[in-house]
Amino acid sequence: MTIVQVAVSSLIEAHAPWRSDWLWGCPLIILTVVIHVLGLGLLSQRAILMCGDILKRRPMVTFATVIGATTLLATILHAIEVGIWALAYCAIGALPNFKSAMLFSLGAMTTYGHENLYLEEYWRLMGGMEALNGWLLFGLSTAFLFWLIQEALPKNRSAH
Repeated sequence: MTIVQVAVSSLIEAHAPWRSDWLWGCPLIILTVVIHVLGLGLLSQRAILMCGDILKRRPMVTFATVIGATTLLATILHAIEVGIWALAYCAIGALPNFKSAMLFSLGAMTTYGHENLYLEEYWRLMGGMEALNGWLLFGLSTAFLFWLIQEALPKNRSAH
C-alpha cells in the first residue's frame, strides 16, 4: 500500500480514531483562512486609502497610526478566528464551556498552550490542527504587515 492509500483508508474506516478531528478541523482551517484573507484584503484597501489621503501632512505620525491601527484590526481578526474554533469545541463537546474553549483555542492558535486545559482524548488532534492553522494565519498576517510597511513607508510613498 502507498502512503496515500493508508492515509485515505484510515480516514474512511468507521473506527478511525482521528476521523472526526479531520472532518471538523479541515473545514475550520479553510474557513478561518478565507475569513483572514478577506479581512486582510479589506484592511489593505482601507489602510492604503488612509495613507494616501493624509500622509502628505504628517508622514511619520500617519505611518505609525496606520500600521498600529492595522495591527490592532488584524489582532481582532485573529480573535474572531479563535472564537470560531472555540465555538466548534463547544459544539462537539470537547470542552465544557465557552470561556475554557476560548482560552484553550487561544493557546492552541498561538502554540502557547495552557497547562490546565486539555481537549477530551477523542478530540486531541484538533488542538494540533488549530496550531497548524495559527501558523498559517500568523504567516499571512506577518506577510501582510511587511507588505503594508513597505507600501506605506513615507519615503516609499514619494516614489509612487
